Amino acid sequence: MGAEPPCGRLMPEYIPLEIPEAPKLAQNIAHFARALRKAGLPIGPGRVIDAVRAVEAAGFTEKRDFYWTLHACFVSRPEHRAVFAQVFRLYWRDPRYLEHMMAMMLPAIRGVQEERSARAAEKRAAEALLDGAQPDLPDTRDREAEGTEIEVDATLTMSAEERLRTLDFEQMSTDEVARAKRMLARLELPVKPIPSRRGQASAQGRRIDRARTLRAAMRQGGDMHTIARQRPRPRWPNLVVLCDISGSMSQYSRIILHFLHSVSNARGAGWARVHAFTFGTRLTNITRHLRQRDVDAALAAAGSEAQDWEGGTRIGACLHAFNRDWSRRVMGQGAVVLLITDGLDRDDPARLAHEMQRLQLSARRLIWLNPLLRWDGFAPRARGIAAMLPHVDSFRAGHSIAALEDLADAISRPDDLGEKARLMAQFTA
Repeated sequence: MGAEPPCGRLMPEYIPLEIPEAPKLAQNIAHFARALRKAGLPIGPGRVIDAVRAVEAAGFTEKRDFYWTLHACFVSRPEHRAVFAQVFRLYWRDPRYLEHMMAMMLPAIRGVQEERSARAAEKRAAEALLDGAQPDLPDTRDREAEGTEIEVDATLTMSAEERLRTLDFEQMSTDEVARAKRMLARLELPVKPIPSRRGQASAQGRRIDRARTLRAAMRQGGDMHTIARQRPRPRWPNLVVLCDISGSMSQYSRIILHFLHSVSNARGAGWARVHAFTFGTRLTNITRHLRQRDVDAALAAAGSEAQDWEGGTRIGACLHAFNRDWSRRVMGQGAVVLLITDGLDRDDPARLAHEMQRLQLSARRLIWLNPLLRWDGFAPRARGIAAMLPHVDSFRAGHSIAALEDLADAISRPDDLGEKARLMAQFTA
């Protein structure tokens, strides 16, 4: 008998599999895992072996069983579900997977697939599959005649950076997300100072500094030779950010939090302090995590602190928690509030409207960034959006780098309404 394992625990032992001479299924699972790894999932050889053995043990008489078997082996975090679903659909379910992938990677050339935008994580899935080796799948496509070769003159197309500025965060590939984060790290969010009642010495000041004038006269035996002047001392407001991290907002919130990290660590940007909160089903304060200099460490700590990533949404309850527990602590210096959410909430709209009104009354300005505003036909039909819209000072889009650049230009303009006036007119139409 061999030696027993330490601590008396039995080591796991796999039953040998009978692998056929041409193991195409195992080869395709390996290619599928390679595509997932290129799309950002942490998958190593051990998980590939576990997936092959799990499929052998569970079988795959139904597509649903096969999907969830691989899902259990390859998905370990909630944010990986959308990527896995899109890669699985393109790799295993779609018989015309290559044509769809080429159409998503070349959106300017139509005719291969229907006219539509890529769904969440679809472009990253296509990019990962095209970058890897071709799978050994049966050819189920109809053989089509060879078409004529088309040359595309791209000399007048916009530059890559200009295109990236207007691209929706949800439709970015993995490489585009990385480049967008680098661009946002250079983006500033300046704000004008708030005049205060306290003054500071200034020879050109309009107000007379009576205390300094009298002190100078006392040093001269009571004779007043000069009159000291002062001007209002500038005071910088706080920036308070409430970011929705529910399932429908996960991709937007991750990129925007990168932008907020650079704002929190920018020296001389104008803000007194930057306070950040995330909310989904509960409110989480991540302010201290964003103060770390390393952005990856900061967001990893914030992610571990907020346990409701890609969960449900309870905007009214989370705003109530903020107004009750944090409003007096962080809103006392004329703070500007950024509310980042799509407004899709199923709670009581009357309660949501009440909490939004309290938040607006406590803030110097309340600016709402909504990624849904990117659609031309957007209308405030959802109950949550209709309840929140009257209680914001400015309503703007927040789906791209260009939208955040517009926010940087408009945040210091007290008369900026964004799209609020146009949408409020629809209530009375």
